[in-house]
Amino acid sequence: MEMFELVAPCHFGLEAILKKEIIDLGYEITLVEDGRVTFKGDTQAICRANVFLRTAERVMIQVGRFKAYTFDELFENTKKLNWEYYIPADGRFWVTKASSVKSKLFSTSDIQRLVKKAIVEKMKQSYSLEWFEESGSDYPIRVFLNKDDVTVALDTSGESLHKRGYRKLTSKAPITETLAAAIIMLTPWHADRILLDPFCGSGTFPIEAAMMAANIAPGMNRAFTAEKWTNFISKKNWYEAINEATDLIDYEVKTDIQGSDIDGQIVRAARENAINAGVDKLIHFQQKAVSAVSHVKKYGFIITNPPYGERIEEKKNLPEIYGDLGSLYKKLDSWSAYVITSYEKAQETMGVNAAKNRKIYNGMMKTYLYLFIGPKPPKRSEKR
Repeated sequence: MEMFELVAPCHFGLEAILKKEIIDLGYEITLVEDGRVTFKGDTQAICRANVFLRTAERVMIQVGRFKAYTFDELFENTKKLNWEYYIPADGRFWVTKASSVKSKLFSTSDIQRLVKKAIVEKMKQSYSLEWFEESGSDYPIRVFLNKDDVTVALDTSGESLHKRGYRKLTSKAPITETLAAAIIMLTPWHADRILLDPFCGSGTFPIEAAMMAANIAPGMNRAFTAEKWTNFISKKNWYEAINEATDLIDYEVKTDIQGSDIDGQIVRAARENAINAGVDKLIHFQQKAVSAVSHVKKYGFIITNPPYGERIEEKKNLPEIYGDLGSLYKKLDSWSAYVITSYEKAQETMGVNAAKNRKIYNGMMKTYLYLFIGPKPPKRSEKR
């Protein structure tokens, strides 16, 4: 059985969450770096990882890893790799992205150009051709340089895995699906507990939570670039991954997941997104200002992404918004709250000090996840 080194990028600061997901899928972790987890797997693992991983941004096959201090070394080491195993003679291949951190080679455009040229030269030797029409399937390539260590990889996912396929309509500043899933996983929330998002926007937190509760795999309703790589990944592998995911779904799960927002139009969009995700019956959405939100039950969770004030016209409203959020949290006796924001005065304006906070990069933006931890619910007495 052919085994590959598979690389899964994620948001910086959330590597441990992704590592656990991969281990739970049954695969061996070989390396954890900032923003990336590498693991061993066969072609079935490529399909299952794309379908099941909630916090990975994509799944890549590591074609090679080597040191390069000069462009000559980058070219020659790339050329040595076994490209003909992965890319057929008619394959369309290009370097879709290159990045360089603390490396002697830092011009990403030159890196892209040179890696493409090296692959062409190797393909010429392998296929005894001088010209490639590139009329077949897509084989996008990504190159990462970190301290002169080069990773060259094939991107099996195509569009980022945060694009689940359900979010047709979005709010002004939506949180990505992968980041929302990771934040939920950082909390003790599970399906039989209450979850409330008072700034639900397009519904990402409630929808991701509902998908977890019903055990709906995040990649079930989208396509992946590697589905067309029939030269070394069997269609059967993809069918088996989807069939496995389908068998695990539980639409009968009982939930108390709620999302609210002051904007009625965006609440309607959230409902549409929930329908697209197949979880509309598991979530209650309503148009409501934060100051009007309430809940009669105890031991629930607020998990939310309130406005950051990135737009100048919104900054003046932040003290009132976070003040209302703080009042809500104080009003909900015994609840916990998990708030991700870049607003530096979040705790001050909420009037509550977080038990701890965690730095998370939302794209290039540094944000903090504030953890306001309430008491644990009493243990249920065992049935006699």
